[in-house]
Amino acid sequence: MKERAAAERISSAGGRLYVVGGWVRDRVRGAVPHDKDYVVTGLSEADFCAVFPEAKKIGKAFPVYLVHMDGKPCEIAFARREKKTGAGYHGFSVDGDPSVTIEEDLFRRDMTMNSMAIALPEGDWIDPYGGRADIGAKRIRAVSEHFLEDPVRALRAARQAAQFGFRITEETYAYMKKCRAELALEPGERIFLEMQRALATERPSIFFRTLQRAELLEVTFPELFALIGKTQPKEFHPEGDAWAHTMDVVDAVAGTTHDAVTRFCALVHDLGKGRTPPEMLPHHYGHERTGLAALRAWNGRMVLPHGWLQAGLFVIQEHMRAPRIEKIGKMAALLLDIDKSAISLEGFCAVIRADHRGLPDYLESGAEYLAAMQSVRGEDAPERLRGKAIGDWIFAQQVAILRAIRAKNGKAVSIR
Repeated sequence: MKERAAAERISSAGGRLYVVGGWVRDRVRGAVPHDKDYVVTGLSEADFCAVFPEAKKIGKAFPVYLVHMDGKPCEIAFARREKKTGAGYHGFSVDGDPSVTIEEDLFRRDMTMNSMAIALPEGDWIDPYGGRADIGAKRIRAVSEHFLEDPVRALRAARQAAQFGFRITEETYAYMKKCRAELALEPGERIFLEMQRALATERPSIFFRTLQRAELLEVTFPELFALIGKTQPKEFHPEGDAWAHTMDVVDAVAGTTHDAVTRFCALVHDLGKGRTPPEMLPHHYGHERTGLAALRAWNGRMVLPHGWLQAGLFVIQEHMRAPRIEKIGKMAALLLDIDKSAISLEGFCAVIRADHRGLPDYLESGAEYLAAMQSVRGEDAPERLRGKAIGDWIFAQQVAILRAIRAKNGKAVSIR
């Protein structure tokens, strides 16, 4: 069934079909719209099911049906009013009767740019709260106090500020601050999802800095909040404290790779500085060790994907040592460890380069060195060797290969 045919069926039954949400917003922004969300008004569930007997109900808290349109399953929700009855995003009573208008449905949504609709089949625009004007002004503005009904809307506003490069209005910041208490109780997976989306933007720091300004960073990402005010030696970090440095590094890494794991590692590489005792400042001796504990605490509060956690732990542990290695055996060992870790060599180098404003030459040529070292095979070991001795022989050969290549390339070599 075509979208137009579905809309005409609904109109014939006395209802109206609308496209709503992100698809409409992105069309106004001039971006490529993706999946459409639909809302129907003026029909009861019984009327709707009579029009679409093949529709499958998937909504639990409120009516949502799957209908095949334009060759794919599409969600059609019933326009609804909502009333806050408890904490969190489950604490609502929902009214989805046929009398609910599209304007009422849009009024309960989060931001004006997400509160527009296109009426089908004619294509009339419904923009009762100024969404198009706000998009034109690159402005994120809450529709109403309904913003407070789901505290994760505050994270969404921060993420969309990073995603679109829009400015959040002062009134919306005030609403965001009021979400603090409920955000502290939100499931970690909802907070993680917004962080994951924010890390995919051009400048992830906007998301985290926005949460800081809205006084929400402490309850959502306390390990990052702890970096604020942790001073650093000015000769190495003219950008400021550990928080400013972390924001600079995550943006720098985002400018070189789209890989989510690498961007996350950039975000957490200096977590240990948040645990530095005040009397030690501006130095952060041993922050690699305290950083491991900080990331494990983060994972205990918000379960991270296994690969993210393992990669983050590896980068925290190695990020200070990597640029300082001079002995050939340690270079070989670290390159082999990187290859076995949850982060790619390219990703590891991106973090080190951003953190230290450059790379040691053995990492710059790391891919070449690894390929040569990995040509050594256990079956080539002397027959007399057994067990651990075979591993030792392989590593010795790998070190010898690395030494030979570096000598050929005119690079410094040292004893193992």
